[in-house]
Amino acid sequence: MGAVTALLLVSVKRLGYCLLPLWLWWATPAAGAVEAAEYDAFWLWSGVKTQPVLAQARTLYILQGQISHSRRHPGRGVELIAQGLPVSRLPQEQVWVVYRAHTLAWPEPLYRQLLGQVQRWQATGTSVAGIQIDFDSSTRDLERYVSFLRDLRQRLPPQYRLSITGLMDWGSNADPQAISQLKGVVDEVVVQTYQGRHSIASYATYLPRLDRMGLPYKVGLIQGGDWQEPQALRDSPWFKGYVVFLQNP
Repeated sequence: MGAVTALLLVSVKRLGYCLLPLWLWWATPAAGAVEAAEYDAFWLWSGVKTQPVLAQARTLYILQGQISHSRRHPGRGVELIAQGLPVSRLPQEQVWVVYRAHTLAWPEPLYRQLLGQVQRWQATGTSVAGIQIDFDSSTRDLERYVSFLRDLRQRLPPQYRLSITGLMDWGSNADPQAISQLKGVVDEVVVQTYQGRHSIASYATYLPRLDRMGLPYKVGLIQGGDWQEPQALRDSPWFKGYVVFLQNP
């Protein structure tokens, strides 16, 4: 700004007033609601209505089923309950087929059912990037989850990538050895910054530490949630963008 620095008079509680350079004021992004129109990657969950913003989507994560113990028919054990969009051709550059898992005790027929569904999506001409597992693994139980994912990776045809959702505290509290075992197994971790329909208030505390994982990661946002991008994300070589979870008004 040349030899003269523009200054802004700012009121500071208990300290009267102080002068801040205008460039510093402008460089601090304001917090606001997550506007889906500002992004191009989205989760599309079961029961969520189609929104105009999907026309600009380059990447979609589409829920295709829930894996859990059968409640209606306990004798069936663990099963895949189909959910979400029917198999059809989608025009996006990348489509991830997502499964919400409530258990890791998958029977052999379930793997065949899942892979068959993914292949049917591919057969439509949809550009299937791979599958994503949405499983709430606690940080302390991460090693067991890694073992499950390693087995799943071996079952996947090599053209499909493997994505998982993750907790924000993996970079802060997870066993580094367990995290390191994810390398070469998963292609990305999408870290969720929300719970239910709202952003988690403490997200800014955890996100700067995600680089400790040493894994490519994206940040999952909730449509309409509170958000202010930390500077650490802009500077991170591991950060690969955002995924917005769409929700009905």
